[in-house]
Amino acid sequence: MLEIVKSEALAGTRHGFFTRKGGASSGVYAGLNCGGGSGDQNDAVALNRARVAAAMEVAPDALVGAWQVHSPDVVVVDGPLNDRPKADALVTATPGIALSVLTADCEPVLFSDPEAGVIGAAPAGWKGALDGVLEATVEAMVGLGATRGNIAAVIGPTISQQNYEVGPEFMERFMDDDPENGRFFVGGQGDRVHFDLPGFGLYRLRIAGVGQAEWVRHCTYEDPERYYSYRRSVHRKEPDYGRLISVIRL
Repeated sequence: MLEIVKSEALAGTRHGFFTRKGGASSGVYAGLNCGGGSGDQNDAVALNRARVAAAMEVAPDALVGAWQVHSPDVVVVDGPLNDRPKADALVTATPGIALSVLTADCEPVLFSDPEAGVIGAAPAGWKGALDGVLEATVEAMVGLGATRGNIAAVIGPTISQQNYEVGPEFMERFMDDDPENGRFFVGGQGDRVHFDLPGFGLYRLRIAGVGQAEWVRHCTYEDPERYYSYRRSVHRKEPDYGRLISVIRL
């Protein structure tokens, strides 16, 4: 059985943050690995994606995603894609298209303006969030007829602050961008600090003017039974890691 985390903020739109449960992959990928960029077997990934498409009640080719490159680039989708564009965020006003993003600690963010019939999806790691991928997604939705105040944006399972330890040079990049960003860091061991990625994401969403923004408050790092985590795989010295999928459709 697939396990799907949902949010009341997106209750008017079909959506889901899928956990790793219920998939066909094995080994370090055990479960619902939907990342074709991993070293998993292609047949297993294809089967996992087909299960997700079925859960969202769309054909497999209507489950679209980008070749994610940690950019602020947004693609407007009006039908199935023959090739994955090298971008990150996706928006659409086309019924029957399911937008998807892959993550393994980064923030999967799903957007909806049900009144306008416009949705979006964006992966936001620290770089994408700092470079403006969330604001760019909202802007692209507005270009399709959405109203900022009517947009709900929900951050799915992501790494929590207590598990996201970084070095001083990381913090400096954020402080150089805006000294107020210091609020998203707390002290750690020695010169290490802990970064609040979901807190920063919520802040950027509010800057973008969305009417509602929230985080589901699930940490990918601390729940290996339900979530893949890049950082946890590094700490465990595992050879690779699976990718979680998050999906929204009209």
